[in-house]
Amino acid sequence: MELDLKPAPPPGAFRKLALGAWRSPKDPSAYASLEVRMEKAVAFLEAWRARTGQRLTVTHLVAKASADALRLHPEANVLLRWGAPSLRVDVGVCVLVVQPEESGRADLTTATVPRADTLSLEEFARAMEAVVSQVRSRKDAVIERGKRRSYRIPGMFMGLALRLLSFVWFTLNVDLRWVGMPRDPFGSVVVTSLGSLGLERGFVATVPYTRVPLILAPGAVRTVPVVEAGELVPGRMMTLTCTWDARALDVEVVAKVLRHVGAALESPEETWGAASGARVG
Repeated sequence: MELDLKPAPPPGAFRKLALGAWRSPKDPSAYASLEVRMEKAVAFLEAWRARTGQRLTVTHLVAKASADALRLHPEANVLLRWGAPSLRVDVGVCVLVVQPEESGRADLTTATVPRADTLSLEEFARAMEAVVSQVRSRKDAVIERGKRRSYRIPGMFMGLALRLLSFVWFTLNVDLRWVGMPRDPFGSVVVTSLGSLGLERGFVATVPYTRVPLILAPGAVRTVPVVEAGELVPGRMMTLTCTWDARALDVEVVAKVLRHVGAALESPEETWGAASGARVG
């Protein structure tokens, strides 16, 4: 008996890319999570906004801390080429951004800040907000051009097109800006906020054609009972999950990155200075 089916709405750009990116399970992804105390981070964010007027979120903190971690542990800042990891020189951070569409649906796109490890927290937040604003308002000509081109590719050929693009971009390391394609559009690490969707935790799939071997996903900050001085009291906790490519990164290296990000969130003023916006790397 045939299934009772009817045509689905056309996929958005992100979903179409996803259909071309993944095949049958031969997945090298590995997963880990870290529970982080967030009382100091929440207070830091509130004080920063009150004193500077600058928008700062948990995502900003995780993204900046991950860039700093890759600077401190350059063995985690890698790219797979010719079947082996190559060390990157620059640290770029990519954040997934929800982009509303005219149809009322929402699509996912990327906002990347290059050399994020060289910026102070204030500079990084301003750079990220500028990129996100461009992307959400559809003023990023490169991304919009790429989406229009993806719509023209039939779904059955999307996987081949993405693999070819990834091969030229990363394996051959060819700069395609002369044909309107961005240079290193996905950076060294991807950060996607599950907390902004109201989710406590989740493990995000890697996207092979981007060659990004590390994805961090902060969940929602929640109030839970914790033990302090032998007493049960309310505490603020967040689950930070991580997906990594086991071909490119050892678990020991990933653990170093996670521990650095966790320590930065639990002691933000020691990491970045006072919440007044002091420029600490």
